[in-house]
Order: sequence, then C-alpha cells, then structure tokens
Amino acid sequence: MEVVKDLNEELKSSYIDYAMSVIVGRALPDVRDGLKPVQRRILYAMYEMGLFSNRPYRKSARIVGDVLGKYHPHGDSAVYDALVRMAQDFNMRYPLIDGQGNFGSIDGDEPAAMRYTEARLTKIAEEMLADIDKDTVDFVPNFDATLKEPVTLPGKFPNLLVNGSSGIAVGMATNMPPHNLREVCDAIIAYIRDEDISVEELMKYVKGPDFPTGGVIVGVDGIRKAYKTGRGKITVRGKVEIEDGAIIIREIPYQVNKANLVEKIAQLVRDGKIDEIKTVRDESDREGIRVVVELKSGANVNVVINKLYKYTQLQTTFGIINLALVDNQPVVLSLKDLIAEFVRHRREIVRRRTEYELKKAEDRLHIVEGLKIAVENIDEAIEIIKKSESVSVARERLMERFELTEKQADAILQMRLQKLTAMEIDALIKEYEELKRKIAELREILESKAKIDEIIIRETEEIKQKYGDERRTRILRSAEEISEEDLISEEENLLVITRSGYAKRVDLKSFRAQGRGGSGVIGVNLKSDDAITFVGTVNSTHRLILFSNRGRAFWINAYEIPKMERTARGGNLRHLIGLENGEYIVSALSVEDFEGRALILTRDGHIKAIEVEEFVNAKRAGITAVSGEILAVKPMAGKEVIISTKNGMLARFDASEVPVYGRNAKGVKAIRLKEGDEIAWMDCGDGREVLILSEGGYGKRTPLEEFRKIGRGGQGVICFRTRDKTGRVVFAEFVRENGIFALSSDGNAILVEIEQISVQGRNTSGVIVARSGIERAVQVRI
Repeated sequence: MEVVKDLNEELKSSYIDYAMSVIVGRALPDVRDGLKPVQRRILYAMYEMGLFSNRPYRKSARIVGDVLGKYHPHGDSAVYDALVRMAQDFNMRYPLIDGQGNFGSIDGDEPAAMRYTEARLTKIAEEMLADIDKDTVDFVPNFDATLKEPVTLPGKFPNLLVNGSSGIAVGMATNMPPHNLREVCDAIIAYIRDEDISVEELMKYVKGPDFPTGGVIVGVDGIRKAYKTGRGKITVRGKVEIEDGAIIIREIPYQVNKANLVEKIAQLVRDGKIDEIKTVRDESDREGIRVVVELKSGANVNVVINKLYKYTQLQTTFGIINLALVDNQPVVLSLKDLIAEFVRHRREIVRRRTEYELKKAEDRLHIVEGLKIAVENIDEAIEIIKKSESVSVARERLMERFELTEKQADAILQMRLQKLTAMEIDALIKEYEELKRKIAELREILESKAKIDEIIIRETEEIKQKYGDERRTRILRSAEEISEEDLISEEENLLVITRSGYAKRVDLKSFRAQGRGGSGVIGVNLKSDDAITFVGTVNSTHRLILFSNRGRAFWINAYEIPKMERTARGGNLRHLIGLENGEYIVSALSVEDFEGRALILTRDGHIKAIEVEEFVNAKRAGITAVSGEILAVKPMAGKEVIISTKNGMLARFDASEVPVYGRNAKGVKAIRLKEGDEIAWMDCGDGREVLILSEGGYGKRTPLEEFRKIGRGGQGVICFRTRDKTGRVVFAEFVRENGIFALSSDGNAILVEIEQISVQGRNTSGVIVARSGIERAVQVRI
C-alpha cells in the first residue's frame, strides 16, 4: 500500500530525528560523567578487557575492534581519534588513557596507526569506573541487543569540569574548559556543606580554568560571566620569560599548534611586521616547551611581546559554552549547576552502591545464620546427613528440623569438615557479628542524606589527595597583575560572628552614638536558633586569627570576610575555614604580622601565653591552639590581667605570672571559681578604670585601685552586685577607648560614649546602658 507524505513535514521530522541523534548520541557530553558515548564505550570496553593501570598495554587496534564490534557501530577512525585524544596530556588536564607509542604531539603531528600504538587505563580513569559492578548505574542493550552497556559511568570525580569537553552538534555546540581537580573538589565539598552557596563564593575555590598547557588567563570578568551564565569569553596568553635580552616562550595557549605558532612568527618577521626579531627557533624537548625569539640590538622587549600577542596565537580567545546533557536534554549550565548535577549523580551512586552492599550482606548473613545453627547443633546435623538416603532427603530433613531455608540447608551440605575446627567456628561467629554490625551501618547510611553526603565528602577528599596537583594556568586580574591586597582600602571595621558560622565586617559609621539606656537598632539579623559568639574590631588589611570553642585556630585575610550592611546576617565562615560539626568561633585576633604574644583562657579557668607566630601555619584547615575549650583570646598588650566571673567576681594579677607555652599545652590555673560560678571575660592591658557590663544591659566604670592584686589562681574580689534586673556579668575590660559597642542576644546593637557610664564602687550594680540587654561588647573609638 502506497503511503503519501508531505515532503516538508517529512524533512522537518527526519531532520529533528537526525539532530537529536547527533546531540544525544555523539556530540554532547553527559553532565554526570562528562563523557560522550564513544568515550564512555572506549573506557568501558577497556574495563571489560582488564586493561587497568597495573596491567600490560594492549594494542590500540584490539581496543578499537572491541569497541566497534560490541558497542559503537561507526568508523574505526572516529573511535581511534577519541582514544588518542583521551591519552594526550596536552589536550586532557587529567588523561584517562595511558598510551604507549606515538600518540601525536602539540606540534600537530599525527599519531601512529592503531596497529603500532598500545594503551591501557590511567589510575584516575579507574576512579571513573569504580563500583560499576555494584549496580550503581543503569545498563541498556547495545546496538544489536546482544550485550549491555552503561548509560553513564559512576565517576568519583567531576570529569566534565576537570577535563572539559568540546563538540559541534546540530544547531548547538559545547566548549568547556578544563579545571584544576584540587580546586573543583574543594568547591564540591563547599556546595555539599551549603547548597545555598553562591557562584561568587564558589569562585573562591574554583579560580578559573586550568589548562594542561598552562598559560595565563587575562582578566576575570569573562570567567565570572561564564560561571554565572554558562557562557563567556576569556583571553589566554602564552607564558613568556626574558633571558639575556631574548624572549623565551615557555607555555602556549590551550589547543594552539606550536609548530604553526613558530611558523607564524617567522612569517611576520619575513613580512616585516615585526622587524625587531632577529631569529626564532624551537628548542622544545621532553622537558617542555622552549621557543626562543632573539631580538635585534636596541629592541624594546615589551613592544615585541605585545606584537606577538596581537598578531599571533600567543594570545587567543577561548569561548566558553557549558552545554551538556541533563536527563538527555541539552542544557547550558552555570558553575553551580555543574557541581549540583555532579553531587546529585554521586548521591545516587552512593545510595545504589549501599543498597547493593546491604543486599549482599543480608544474603550472606542469611547463610551464616544457617551455618551457625548447624555448628551449634553439629552432632545432630551430622547424624541427620549420615542417615539420609540422598542429598535432597538430607536437605529436607535439615530444613524441617532446624527451620532452615533451602539456601541455608545447601550451604550446610556444602560445608567442608575443616570448618568444624574450633578456630573456624570462632571465625564464623565473628563473621556473624561483623555482618550484623555492617548491615546496621548500611541501613543507617540509607536512612540519612547527611551520612551519604559525608561519604561523598570523604571520597572527594581522597580523590583530591591522590590526584590533585598545583594549578598550571595563572590568572591575571588585568593586563598587569594586581593582587587582591592592593585593592583593599585600610579601615577599622566591626567584626561580628555567630554560633552557626556567619560572619561579617560592618562600618562603625553605620551606627550613631546614642544616649545611655537606649534600645539600639538592628545590628545583626539572627535566626531564632543562632547566637552571637564574638564581636570585635578588625583592620581590613590585617590577618585574622580565628579561635574555635574546640581549641583550634585558623587564619584568613580580614578582607575575605564580607563587608555588609548592619542588618545583614553575614557570609558563611565554613566557606573560608574548615569548621567541624558543632564547632564555632569564640574569639579572634587582628594582626598585621605574626609577632608578639597572646593570652588564651579556657572555659575551665586555665590560662597560658603563646607566641603569635605559632599560628602562622594555621591557614584554613586549622591547627590546635590549646588543649581545652577556649573562652577568650587577647593580645598580650599590657602589664596586668583581669578575669571576671558571671556572678560578679574579678581576679587581678600581673601578666608576668602567666608562663609561655606551646600550642598543645593546657596552661596554668588562672582563677578559682566558687561553686555555680563561671568565667565571663578576660582582658590584658593597663588603665585606671575597669568597664563592667551585665547581660541585663547594666554597666559601670570602677577605679582599678579598688581591685587588689591577688595573684594568679586566686578567687578575686567582688566587682559587680548582680541582681535579677541586671543579670550576670558578661564583660570586664580596662577602659582604653571612648566608646562601647554592645550587641544583645537578639541582635540589637547600641553605641554609647563611655563617659556616659558613671564611675561607681566595685560592690554596686551600675546604671542602665542598653535596655535590650548585652550579649557581647567591644570598645571602639567614636
């Protein structure tokens, strides 16, 4: 029967089918494993052939034949070209195939024929295939339905981000640059810990593309745009050095043919466009690229370099298009989208792997339970077997007598006599207990998203440690490199940190001084379950040493903490430092350099002096600062120390009584507390008056002479008469500034001139300072 179709409709339909076939089946990578179908099929075929990194190489022709015959019914050259590219270290940031023989060069030389070259998987490629045998991914029939192939690989690392991808489909194209594995792993961990993280915050980890050929990226605007929108353009230059008046090209932009670059320079010299060049020669070898451009006498080196940038591929533009398949649909993705999709994929992999391991463990436990029953009744079991006419009869009798399943009975019948030794019986019981523990652990993982995320974080850290390396591509903010410090204006800011890890810098000018006893204004937008743990002052150009309740120290640049409006909640510190669950910042030191000493006071009343230089290596990971829970840290900026308690006692002693210890020491006893009392605050300095504040918002100034020195370790004397309306003491310091900035427990802030707070004796309750109460306070200059 003849079928009549409209030609226009048939063309449209057929073209759409063709386009989708190219998009889904050839040109675009899957967002999960970052591979195109041909790449995935090559890696899986090599996995099936056992071509692991510790096995001998196998001929490329054999690999190509397997791929063609089993999974990819297309031309052999297409498969071999894809295999070669995955082995080229100038194309792949982290090659997935280890090639032996001539696999081409950065000069554009063709690889040797597949009958000559050999290949095997790299170690990092094995991480792409890890756990594929544990039902972690779906399999579909191959082209002739005789075999199964994976729709994606488990991929322990984000291959799409670290190796990039390029391809031209129908009506669309992808061009994704490679990145540094170490940086991407850090960004993944940061995303898992805070899924609301912004692209700007992710860029603190992923600085920009990291090309296998190195080079220099000029400007960050294109990177920022690409990371936010999925599209952008970046300028990439080769790395040049000046050596005895000659220009030495050490690195070239990504995907630039070195031989063509050298030829182009020579052509420009012949054409007279760059007449300052005397000769150009390629001295590259196995150690790396070295193109020497010798200049004529008197030539201006910078002028020549700029001409090379302008007229040759020593400077190129890389157009970023982050286009990948998400659920078989082409989608342009931001940096956060790419990371989110990878994390979603890994959560699914870990969940399916755990389910597989749980089933295996439960199946084995079932068998072991049967063997355990048999061992516990061994004489009777042997008697039943001996008296049975056949295996089937023995099986049925065992099942009936001990209430076993068929699988358990078969396992007993297959058990060797050597398993009946005391040692083997003990091993069986030990296996039984271990299986029960493992099953409970696996079930716990499946019931908790947080547990799955912990596993992903741990595995990502392992990948980072095993395969992470230094960045190769340098990033300049503009044509001339400008450091971030050069862009920071020096200013004194307020620093506010909360228990949940939010921190911000605030301009003191955001607050105007109020009369004593006011209610203040919003100083920080606190959530109901959050609390202020530290308020202080910081110089924007200083280093900031942060101390946690768990006795650890970290340091960052002060300007890394975002400067925000007074009502803002702040930025998440966990993006900057490695705080653990339940850990929070309780104190901070703003230092220009790592000189001088600091005092550390623990919650149980121990104190020590420590050299600030001990924290120079703290960085973001953190190091031990003291053996104990930190309450306060102060610079050793005076001759005397005062320690106040919440019930209104104050101990005063000489700073010289505090010995200097290392980081791991606990220190010595600072104060003897009465039963039910706690330490409120500490200060080190000099002065004539002590400013004391209470949680009810009361305060006073008391002459220092009213507090006699008692020596370190004493109980102290009364400094404040606490009442119901005043609440307990929260602050006591030498008066050294003319203003006090105080925050209440609900985030209200008040700025008061210290002169307005009256001078009173030590056994008094002071006057109202802040009607909304005081949680934390810091002296400031108004």
